[in-house]
Amino acid sequence: MPVLSRRSLVRSAVGLAALTVAGCASEGGAGASAAGGEFPVTISHRLGTTTIEAEPTRVATVSAANQDVAIALGVVPVAMPFVDYGGDAEGVLPWVREALAGKPMPQVVGRSLEPIAFEEVAAAQPDLILATYSGLTQDEYDTLSRIAPVVAYPDAPYATSWQEQTRIAGRALGRSTRAEELVVVTQSRLAAAAEEYPQLAGATFAYTGGMDGGQLGIFRPTDVRVRLLEDLGMTSAPFVEQHAPAGDAVYYTVSAELVPRLQSDLLVGFFGTPDLDAAFRAEPAVQAMPAVQAGGYAPIVGADRVAASSSPSVLSIPWVLDAYLPILAEAATRSRR
Repeated sequence: MPVLSRRSLVRSAVGLAALTVAGCASEGGAGASAAGGEFPVTISHRLGTTTIEAEPTRVATVSAANQDVAIALGVVPVAMPFVDYGGDAEGVLPWVREALAGKPMPQVVGRSLEPIAFEEVAAAQPDLILATYSGLTQDEYDTLSRIAPVVAYPDAPYATSWQEQTRIAGRALGRSTRAEELVVVTQSRLAAAAEEYPQLAGATFAYTGGMDGGQLGIFRPTDVRVRLLEDLGMTSAPFVEQHAPAGDAVYYTVSAELVPRLQSDLLVGFFGTPDLDAAFRAEPAVQAMPAVQAGGYAPIVGADRVAASSSPSVLSIPWVLDAYLPILAEAATRSRR
């Protein structure tokens, strides 16, 4: 089957899956039970062990991406945070807005870039709080647990892959079958994209958050935005782990003196505005990087695109991929010619 034909079929499957699960969502609740959902369910995570006694009907989410997964699984949250970066005037991300078209909007509580609004979360009376992709501290987890059972991240803060997010939420909501279907459809979408852009296969890259106090910020392979590129067949440059500090932090900085030694085919970065991108490009250390000199600079510009690719989910990946891929492919073509 030709690649474009296959890709069209996969895109249709993604859309059908999204329509199917969104159509099952009830107003402000969990909707119809998924086949095979059994309770109680016990989920172990980095901050503790959570037992969910019965199918949740009032789900609250914290941090980015958690609302995406719940909605994709057919569960409209009763509460979700105002998303400052990439959200609209009401703090709602564009792919979330699209997925909830025609349905009541969840209550927006607190802000994603500020401390958790515990009182507002409690006022929503949730019976489950999803935080599989978050930076919850133990104290925050303990406080939220006094409101409702909380499912936190399995390993490290902000390091839960979109696949893990979907499967964990599927277990918590009694919708594991649907969760696996969404993972398979999204993986097929990524596989089709990788076939359409073969120049990405094996391309090495470093993913930067820009200059941070005169140093270059770098995301490690445990970060979800890096793992999304690896899903497309790309490879994190060896330099990234060779210079990473001890610990499980997904982000670190290297001095400007070391930056020219960073060997990779691509330098991928994200910026909320074109002006921020231009300022980064003008940095002498950036201009000295081999990938930049070879034309391998691939900037993701615009807060919504940055949010979609930085906190990937089964909702945001289909939304951003068609804009993201040409940027990566063009940079790879220039750098690897």
